[in-house]
Amino acid sequence: MLHALEVLFLRLYMAIFKVVTALLPFKWPRVFEGSGSSLELVRHLAAQGHTSVLIVSDAVLVKLGVLDKMKTELELLQVKYVIFDGVEPNPTIAQIEAGYKVLAQHDCDAILAVGGGSPIDAAKLIGARAKNQKPIMKMTGLFRVWRGMLPLYAVPTTAGTGSEVTIAAVVSDPANQRKAAAMDLKLMPTAAALDGALMTGLPAHITAATGMDALTHAVESFVSRNAMKKTDEKAIEATQLVMKYLETAVTDGSNIEARQKMARASHLAGMAFTQAGVGYVHGIAHKFGALYHTPHGLANAIVMPHVLDYSLPNCADRLAILARACGIGEKGADDVHLARAFVARIREMNAKFGIPAQLAALKPADIPAVARSAIAEARFTYAVPRYMNQRVAEALIKNLLISN
Repeated sequence: MLHALEVLFLRLYMAIFKVVTALLPFKWPRVFEGSGSSLELVRHLAAQGHTSVLIVSDAVLVKLGVLDKMKTELELLQVKYVIFDGVEPNPTIAQIEAGYKVLAQHDCDAILAVGGGSPIDAAKLIGARAKNQKPIMKMTGLFRVWRGMLPLYAVPTTAGTGSEVTIAAVVSDPANQRKAAAMDLKLMPTAAALDGALMTGLPAHITAATGMDALTHAVESFVSRNAMKKTDEKAIEATQLVMKYLETAVTDGSNIEARQKMARASHLAGMAFTQAGVGYVHGIAHKFGALYHTPHGLANAIVMPHVLDYSLPNCADRLAILARACGIGEKGADDVHLARAFVARIREMNAKFGIPAQLAALKPADIPAVARSAIAEARFTYAVPRYMNQRVAEALIKNLLISN
């Protein structure tokens, strides 16, 4: 563990951070919810007077025709559009610059992001690039998107990241093997549509990984020392929804109710962690994404039980609340037993969904760098329940080696 004085300093710093966060003027997006809500969002976009829109998505969604109805609606409303579908998982600086170039060439005055967290994050940074006229990496960190971004309308097609309701956008820097996040109130989308019907074709393994991503957001925000009553309510509901509906969404992808409930879970978890923050699960998972291109939701799912095991002595009471809310564990059991039952349930879900307990790509030689990166990311950003030092972090990450 860290030295007691260092822990005290970090606790005091994060307590101040919590007060500041509680006072920030979050302007949540207008939300359209239910089957067909993506078309409602398009009509709302047109009603705001936009005349030329950049649609940011990925090539697979375009090929599958996911955008077709929205494109037709834009045409009926006489709103010009151009598609940038060059976004890949873990969007890079080069991809964002390419999207910005298309936006500038067509003089777009708004952005419609359709896809998972990667297209929505890329859209945020493309919109910020247009307004700020400075390199992407100069906008990473806290509150450095000074001039805001173009109006952004988001349609998530996965239920996991909650990016449609966050103030963060993650970008990959392959040259330096790192991921960085821009975090600014000005990165909040203007409006969003939670349209479960658009998610029915999502493969089972992606549904599982993104669903566990939403669960990670809910759980890490709930055990954060920066949690508040308003974030707790959202995190608990999100956790309940994931526990109840994710398996159905995975095994019966055409089930609209399960898809819609998972979309709501992702959205609520996104709101919770936007204010309460996340923790070491994300710190480690981000480095896995940068080093090995591990999909973010999958990385979170693999790492989460290990970090919760370590954190449990300092947050058993909080995990027990989640266990009781979800009907996990024996009735009348104490907090520690319920907390352990909750973590065990997460492991059971991972196993049921085919999510491995270890990361095959992890190399022993990379462990010190992964540990350093996770510690640095969390240090002045996340109010984690229990801090790690380098030795402890390395020992935890070694448990993720496939040889173990």
